[in-house]
Amino acid sequence: MKAPDLTVKLGHLKLKNPVIAASGTFGYGTELKNIVDINRLGGVITKTITLNPRLGNPPPRIYETSGGILNSIGLENPGLDEFTSYYLPSFTRLKTIRIVSIGGDAEELPVIAKKLSAKNGIDALEINISCPNIAKCGPMIAKSPVLVSAAVKKIRKATRLPLIVKLSPNVTDIAEIADAACSGGADIISLINTITGMAVDWRSGKPLLGNITGGLSGPCVKPIALRMVWEVAKKVKAPIIGLGGVMEASDVMEFMAVGASAVAVGTANIISPDNAMKIIEELPKLLKEENIPSISRLIGTFKA
Repeated sequence: MKAPDLTVKLGHLKLKNPVIAASGTFGYGTELKNIVDINRLGGVITKTITLNPRLGNPPPRIYETSGGILNSIGLENPGLDEFTSYYLPSFTRLKTIRIVSIGGDAEELPVIAKKLSAKNGIDALEINISCPNIAKCGPMIAKSPVLVSAAVKKIRKATRLPLIVKLSPNVTDIAEIADAACSGGADIISLINTITGMAVDWRSGKPLLGNITGGLSGPCVKPIALRMVWEVAKKVKAPIIGLGGVMEASDVMEFMAVGASAVAVGTANIISPDNAMKIIEELPKLLKEENIPSISRLIGTFKA
């Protein structure tokens, strides 16, 4: 059997493999260039950029839990202008799918999208409407189908770039939210973002995160993420990026089986920046063991 085909399609985007570096754990795409071969990835998503610089939440910002981590970074970033002048030139030279994650309120997001559309070398935008750690942006857009649809429509009018809408698990019906995003013009759905949680010091009676609550990620959230990807895949026709607790190649296979066309690796990058590369290396071995010639054949094969 020849080497299995790892290429996948996300709408009009063609990825050399389904492994994407998730936003928030891989910097702006080039910080790790002396440690790993970033161009081997199927895609890279930048840390979320907002219109203006953000200092983020007060420390402590990270707390390790059983099977995962809580983070309360608060979208710390240099703002759009510094990103485009300092980070974007190097990012656009990468030889993989280049995705910029953007965040903010419903009025700021279209402005950011329009400005980035004027730049060359960006393949898609990820719309982060689901970060659980930011209070200044008002109610989380991703919790309301009406707000999601309206926000995506505004962004869609501002850009021709493919839109990836990143959804929150902290909702009642994730499939309903995904459907609203698609009705607003989303090309691709990404899920899940982190799950709101907290950690406390019972001796002092104080929180262990400076923001009190944070976003839980890591292996402990994978069962929830798998269930939500499966629910959304049954509801919408848009391709899906699955994420949440991906640590090894078999996790990628599980997400694809329940309906994801690609998979983002997040917390695993924090544990070791070469984990995504190890996953890519392992995928052909698993496919050969099952005599599967193309990884895309796995998509949606799960039958309840």
